[in-house]
Amino acid sequence: MTFSHMPVMPDECIEALLIKPEGTYVDATVGGGGHSALIAEKLSKEGTLIGIDRDAEALEAAKERLEKYGCVKKLVHCDYSEIKKALEGKTADGILADLGVSSYQIDNPERGFSYRFDSPLDMRMDKGKDFSAYDVVNGYSKEELTRVIREYGEEKYAYEIACNIVKKRETAPIKTTGELTARIDSSMPAKMRYNGSHSAKKTFQAIRIEVNDELGILNNSLSEFFDCLKSGGRLAVITFHSLEDRIVKNFFKEKARGCTCPPEFPVCVCGKKPEGMLITKKPITAGEDELAANSRSQSAKLRVIERI
Repeated sequence: MTFSHMPVMPDECIEALLIKPEGTYVDATVGGGGHSALIAEKLSKEGTLIGIDRDAEALEAAKERLEKYGCVKKLVHCDYSEIKKALEGKTADGILADLGVSSYQIDNPERGFSYRFDSPLDMRMDKGKDFSAYDVVNGYSKEELTRVIREYGEEKYAYEIACNIVKKRETAPIKTTGELTARIDSSMPAKMRYNGSHSAKKTFQAIRIEVNDELGILNNSLSEFFDCLKSGGRLAVITFHSLEDRIVKNFFKEKARGCTCPPEFPVCVCGKKPEGMLITKKPITAGEDELAANSRSQSAKLRVIERI
């Protein structure tokens, strides 16, 4: 299967990064190289593009896609939280992080990300890791499953789904996405199964987030990203659900915040200065044409901050 990827909000991302032909830019989630190719187009031979991904298959696809561009290219197999290692102590003029799961990962039945196929439970973004969706579904207690599905999937029927999973496990392990989908489906009232959104969508999202520690890594990585920016450099982050967006929004807000003294103080005594300037007061979303052409862009939000 070909690792294809349609980049979300491509024009908006490139505009946000203010690319200098000789600059250094990081695509922290390179995927199939969609955004990276757009960045590379803007770089001269003196410019540098660093692509990071924890999916080795993604890096192979990106390498092939970026081969024709003349800038300096470096692809690194690691988690984006290790951006400082990837930059080897240098700083960047811009960093882009598209936090969505790639179309290839979702559409490839072997990866076990989607409820559309009956395939082995997996959901690992890095296939070199041992911990998978199978371990979450078959190893977590009823209480742990309820927490994961409720917190990361924002699923109203988290408890019912967790109970149904545990009950099924008593006779045999749940080994496939199809078996898991059946457990989820049977945990909900009939009216909720046909309300326009697939009944398993939220639970699959929750388990995927847990398997890959997506929110934990994002929380730890944003400050690493910011530290790696040059003065005037920009960080652009695309999120796909409210949990991610809230983390990014709050981090950006804190970096752009100055004085923290109580409002009744006549003068500032804390001396705190803003470290960043918000480029997007509100998130950028996809336009009508893109929404019609790429359904993946429907929930995407782009936020941008510039280091002062």
